[in-house]
Amino acid sequence: MSVLARGGVGPLCAAARAVIPCLWRGKYFSSGREPAENQVTPMLRHLIYKIKATGPITVAEYMKEVLTNPAKLLGIWFISEWMAAGKNAAFQLVELGPGRGTLAGDILRVFSQLGSVLKNCDISIHLVEKTPQGWREVVIDIDPQVSDKLRFVLAPCVTPAEVFIQRDEMRDHVEVCPEAGVIVQELSQRIAIAGGAALIADYGHDGTKTDTFRGFCGHKLHDVLTAPGTADLTADVDFSYLRRMAEGQVASLGPIKQQTFLKNMGIDVRLKVLLAKSDEPARQQLLQGYDMLMNPKKMGERFNFFALLPHQRLHSRSHPMNASPSKPAVSPVAGFGELAWQ
Repeated sequence: MSVLARGGVGPLCAAARAVIPCLWRGKYFSSGREPAENQVTPMLRHLIYKIKATGPITVAEYMKEVLTNPAKLLGIWFISEWMAAGKNAAFQLVELGPGRGTLAGDILRVFSQLGSVLKNCDISIHLVEKTPQGWREVVIDIDPQVSDKLRFVLAPCVTPAEVFIQRDEMRDHVEVCPEAGVIVQELSQRIAIAGGAALIADYGHDGTKTDTFRGFCGHKLHDVLTAPGTADLTADVDFSYLRRMAEGQVASLGPIKQQTFLKNMGIDVRLKVLLAKSDEPARQQLLQGYDMLMNPKKMGERFNFFALLPHQRLHSRSHPMNASPSKPAVSPVAGFGELAWQ
């Protein structure tokens, strides 16, 4: 998942050109100093003209410029929550950032009788670094030594992104995504008023990581500032931030690793059934897919699942002593506890 207002800072301030070169210490991308060939793409020319005209741009703005399957089990999760919510006839399946809509299409095939609303939301991040002068945003400028090359620099003054830093923040590098907060707040408000549930699945962490901004080209890591427009840019979701943005309006579960979530959803049982019905080539394909989804070194521990639910959905999970014996116990939330197969 990715989300954020086009936010940037516009022209940063009158002293915007008095920037401080910054070596962002992320292991996934470089500062642009390495002697690598930089393909002068049309996007790079556009960015250079933009920076010359308005000054350094935020990483969020850079991403927005550059970036313009366990589906059946996810379908089962949504059906489970739909049933727990009372099987309301009015149902919407909303996927944020659907790309070509393949995942949602696969889920809809699980319950083809239900309609869907797909919304395309791009999510970008702001990089903020702790300095002796306080928190400063990392922005992107033209390298004065190489006219067709970009570099990371520190903003010379305070920018709006810094207000999203927690006062007790212990990390010295933070990636913030205000748009993700806005979307989670809107989802939380809608769920609190009308019911429903949200399931968020993505690369992510629980407020422990610092530098996750990276690029991929041809399934390989790629310098995020080299040949912009030719690589996919991404960053991990900070689920601790999403939890804060829910602001107590709804309950949250997770994040939990994909391996655990899918195991709780019964992927092993499903695999066994499918293997029994498949020929040898299909079995090999199923086993390879299972390994990709569940192997901790692949997607098993890289993807996380996080859910937003009405408070009353979890209210009776503790089974208080004075609960009415005639009142049915609240069923566990699928994926976040082991399913009881009957």
